[in-house]
Amino acid sequence: MGYRLDIRRPCLGQALPDSMAHHAGAVVFGGPQSANDDCTHDYIKQELDWIPRAVESGKPYLGLCLGGQMLARALGGRVFLHPEGKAEIGYYKLTPTASGRDIFEGLDHVYHWHREGFEAPAGTEILAEGAIFRHQAFRHGRHAYGLQFHCEVTNAMRRRWLRLAAHRLSMPGAQPRAAQLEDQRRFEGAIRRWARRFLAKWISGG
Repeated sequence: MGYRLDIRRPCLGQALPDSMAHHAGAVVFGGPQSANDDCTHDYIKQELDWIPRAVESGKPYLGLCLGGQMLARALGGRVFLHPEGKAEIGYYKLTPTASGRDIFEGLDHVYHWHREGFEAPAGTEILAEGAIFRHQAFRHGRHAYGLQFHCEVTNAMRRRWLRLAAHRLSMPGAQPRAAQLEDQRRFEGAIRRWARRFLAKWISGG
């Protein structure tokens, strides 16, 4: 897309930008941490404090999985474990709301790897829902999006997660490795096409 990436890793002690003046937008990715870990990890608190400033700049913000959960928390929403201990690990059906129908056109199933979900903050627009964790995507204003799913995961990343975190597949709701690899073949083409369209529109402010 022609943008130079400025990659910051707060968990390794790298500072976040003082402002968004020299950045076109911000993407906050996932991770094994919880958005509720601000009492035990200083860098989680730093990110939660930084996110509202990034959003208030008016520049596009995109939170994926943990990044979406952190956006929800930073704006006053809730991040929580499923009451029955269920996880979403694998491909699950995405159901757009009326507000999200145009945004998620052509997207039927999406990839997840998480055991916490978010409740969209008051005043935000719910864009998509799911069966295990209801709120799957929301928008704050015109340019800040929180997504519960992963649209950035490559096939190599998925295989690595399945190898290194295989113990997670025993959690209720998680899908077996073989089913995930089969669904990868079924759904990844549509996810890639959707991601390219969405990112182009998101970064341009459309």
